[in-house]
Amino acid sequence: MKENIFVTINCLNMFYGKKPFEVGRIVRLIKEPDNEYDHEAIGVFLPFIDRIGYVANSVKTVYDGTSSAGRIYDSFDDYAYAQIMFVTHSCAIGLLLDKSDVQADEQDKQPEEQPKPKKTTHKAAGGKKTMGFKG
Repeated sequence: MKENIFVTINCLNMFYGKKPFEVGRIVRLIKEPDNEYDHEAIGVFLPFIDRIGYVANSVKTVYDGTSSAGRIYDSFDDYAYAQIMFVTHSCAIGLLLDKSDVQADEQDKQPEEQPKPKKTTHKAAGGKKTMGFKG
């Protein structure tokens, strides 16, 4: 994506509230062309949780400076990603990301076989043991 495109994510009260939204978290935006209420609906999903909201698509719910679901609908195929930038009392603001950047990052994060770090203990004054901190 060449320019920064922000979206408002709403319907938090219909699902899990603000709990799944953390600044910096990556969410998946999935088109829902068969949605009975809005043919330009874009659901917001997290792995293992399912839907956590929708990209706003009404002049009453889209925050100034953000794009509606209708405006971004044709900018990606079936799904896209967004990074949560802000969380308010009733919605979240996400930055639309380039799909190839997110997928490349996921491949980079594949777990490698690494030796487990040794746990160290240090004796503190009075003979007590503390884990990981010098006493």
